[in-house]
Amino acid sequence: MKKIARKTYYMSIICFLLCLCLCGCDIKDKPDDNYIYEEYAVPYGEVNLHLDSTCKSAFGEDNIILVHGLTYSSHEFDINYKDYSLVRFLADKGYTVWRLDIAGYGQSDRPDDGFVVDSDYAADNIYCAVKKICELTGKNRIDVMGWSWGTVTTSRFVSNHSEMVDKLILYAPIVSGLGESNVDTGYHKNSWENAVGDFQLNGDGAIDESIVEPAVVEYFASSCWRYDGESSPNGPRRDICVDESVTLIDMSKIDVPTMLIYGDADPYLNYELIDKMYQELPNESMRKIIGGAAHCAYIEKPYYHEFQNTVIEFLK
Repeated sequence: MKKIARKTYYMSIICFLLCLCLCGCDIKDKPDDNYIYEEYAVPYGEVNLHLDSTCKSAFGEDNIILVHGLTYSSHEFDINYKDYSLVRFLADKGYTVWRLDIAGYGQSDRPDDGFVVDSDYAADNIYCAVKKICELTGKNRIDVMGWSWGTVTTSRFVSNHSEMVDKLILYAPIVSGLGESNVDTGYHKNSWENAVGDFQLNGDGAIDESIVEPAVVEYFASSCWRYDGESSPNGPRRDICVDESVTLIDMSKIDVPTMLIYGDADPYLNYELIDKMYQELPNESMRKIIGGAAHCAYIEKPYYHEFQNTVIEFLK
């Protein structure tokens, strides 16, 4: 995890939240009246999974589910500042946008053992959510996007249930282990530093405000604390914090059109292996490398419009 200038960051977020309170405002976490927002409970064993939908009108022809990474839940796709929200961008393009919190994350129930929530378990969560979406919409197939660890889980889901998927987007694909690490507790203790650790930094260790706007950081981090609180399951970390030689995604098993989208400054990616694996995808697949972008390309100021436009171009 990258280090940041913690004192400076904490002071900025405290000032930001204080200003909101003094102005009588609050940090909105749900789409406004221009959108239809619904929540659903999806049973999975002894837990209920949180699934929600956002659209401009009644369920349409196009549906996409967004799947989060290993530290925080699906709130991250709806940053309610300017036009940064990927959820609202896709809804404005006619999609019903679905978000799933994997068990142990966000508004989903928490298993007693956080190690239970590994990549295969999460892939089964996705299957249950997509099955529910198909029942609600009357559709047989939807589009799927996973970010970071979400690329591991969605790719495994798609490998087993390609009949339910039109197109797959793997954003910042974690194709191999990130390096061995000792993961010995079922739940990871979260921190504000975790919440902002994927943003690009200046040489002095502070978040680079030319890359990410301070308000975006603050909305993101505040939602992390609100929805995910002090801990998240460690099953995902035990899965991906392994030797770099361990392959986590088998793209030869993916037989739906797939887009790989990522920045060329992302510290978590195995670029050489991604290049090789891209050749194994179906002919209708594509790849987009965003120069200068890192792990949070979808909310980085110079790059998020390029990210949004590339995604909708591939889907449409």
